[in-house]
Amino acid sequence: MLRRFIVAGICSMLATAPCAHAADSGPLKIGVLTDLSGLYANIGGPGAVDAVRMAVDDFGGSVLGRPIEVIAADTQNKPDVAASIARQWYDVDGVKMIIDLPSSPIALAVQNLSKKKDRVSIVTGAGSDTLTGKDCSPTGVHWVYDTYSTGKAAVDAVVQRGGDSWFLIELDQVFGAALAKEVTAELAQKGGKLVGVVRHPLNTSDFSSLVLQAQASKAKVVGLANAGGDTINSLKQAQEFGLMQGGQQLVSLLMFISDVKSIGLQAAQGLVLTEAFYWDLNDESRVFSKRFFDRNKKMPTSNQAGDYSATLHYLKAIEAAGTDDATQVMAKMRAMPIKDPFTENGRLRVDGRMVHDMYLVQVKKPEESKGEWDVYKVLQEIPGDQVFRPLSESECPLVKRE
Repeated sequence: MLRRFIVAGICSMLATAPCAHAADSGPLKIGVLTDLSGLYANIGGPGAVDAVRMAVDDFGGSVLGRPIEVIAADTQNKPDVAASIARQWYDVDGVKMIIDLPSSPIALAVQNLSKKKDRVSIVTGAGSDTLTGKDCSPTGVHWVYDTYSTGKAAVDAVVQRGGDSWFLIELDQVFGAALAKEVTAELAQKGGKLVGVVRHPLNTSDFSSLVLQAQASKAKVVGLANAGGDTINSLKQAQEFGLMQGGQQLVSLLMFISDVKSIGLQAAQGLVLTEAFYWDLNDESRVFSKRFFDRNKKMPTSNQAGDYSATLHYLKAIEAAGTDDATQVMAKMRAMPIKDPFTENGRLRVDGRMVHDMYLVQVKKPEESKGEWDVYKVLQEIPGDQVFRPLSESECPLVKRE
């Protein structure tokens, strides 16, 4: 207590920001707030926790002479539960950074709380681009993908191939609405049209009526503006009703390798989607993914690879800043380039968006696959500056205007 009193007195006299953390001598705590048991568990879940631990191990297990501790909790896909856990972690347990955050309502709630508590939050799971738009935060980071990038890339590619009329099956949540907004805007810009939309609640099991409405619309393209278990269920039922056999193209606006594995190549073949990461992109991605596979018996999703990448970059920034103070760490995160198994040329912008290349991929036919996890053929690599919303169009108040 005497030591803390002396340190507090010195900090008060000097009035310097780093002193706020001068008394920290225990472990640096990172919290992984993810879906451990629900419809997003295969996308993040236990694999996300392990990816963060891999990053900690690769960094060396300590930073600034302090051991690094990783803790995890299940959001239960409820924003109030997630916010309560985050508040406990910040106020009682001394957590300095929270990562993953599997849905947009959860990510928005935790990012807002983190801003108030002056802690870093890194979103790898949720997609709404309002996280780096009107709801951006000076301590908030959006790492893997967003609704702008996935919607824009998919529409551009499919319209170029003749798919100019769309029908959307949309999650009735902020994420689904944001995706639908981007698809509508991009279709209008490219000369296409949106002929109809149906919405469904989170964790829906029966998509039959929605698929029938999509078929009746006669749209050339049926877009799925959902994720995780909802995407898997809607794809399976679209296959059962013969949607693609009837001549309509099915496009997933957000899908992961874990979803393809759950559905199987026979049902998912030909599906076009946008991915931020694929294990077989290059030598570095293959080495990392093999290590992840040896620990988890599956290849990493883009979110799990993003958890690894973001954690490693965060720790490097703490080391460079010489403190875990959120403001100083964020400054270093923005200043330092990002090169790791997830991305070769990433950079963090002032609005919190991590800009990196994305990939338009197509699910292989069963006869094209050479192995259990050989599921994609890469159609196009899309430079980050072309796929993420430019700062000139940003609604983030942190972006300076001329």
